[in-house]
Amino acid sequence: MLKSIFAPLALIPLYVGIYPVVDNLISSPAIGEVVKLEVLQKSWKCPGCNPNEKKVLKELQARTKISDRNALATIMGNIKQESGFRPNVCEGGAIVPYHECHRGGYGLIQWTTTARYDGLGRFCRNYGCDPSGLDGQIRYMINEDQFQKILPEFEGHGQPIHQYMVGAYYWLGWGIKGNRAKYAYQYAKKLVYV
Repeated sequence: MLKSIFAPLALIPLYVGIYPVVDNLISSPAIGEVVKLEVLQKSWKCPGCNPNEKKVLKELQARTKISDRNALATIMGNIKQESGFRPNVCEGGAIVPYHECHRGGYGLIQWTTTARYDGLGRFCRNYGCDPSGLDGQIRYMINEDQFQKILPEFEGHGQPIHQYMVGAYYWLGWGIKGNRAKYAYQYAKKLVYV
């Protein structure tokens, strides 16, 4: 008898700390009523970031398995160095549409080589996106072969920023290191897990 009274208590650890937090657990629905449970998933957020930075951070987490703060901060720091998160910037600072950037790099990560620059245009033609816009460039950036090859390194955990910077170099092939690491450390301080 005593065992059957306490049997439900054995289920408590299954609900504490293992499952995501759900809404509407306390109120009980009427019989036959459909209840919508909302799952609150934690992710890295950047409260002090601008909308473009927030969008890139959100999409990186939604479209990849990158969950390490230092890896995300490294990617963000490199994008800030490359373009300041302006998708329509041509190397040198001119703000122009994709088809009007005729020399140097273009976009979020300053696609410079002909193959990479043309790849952006081809990707957006094939998938109905704007090569001058943030959404299309994020999609291309994540799907581009160069990023996909290095992605497993960014999906690892526990590496310091300087180690993730090695992967970033192979991804972007930068000529000027600039403030990439400085920006990455700044993002690492700004990111909060909520």
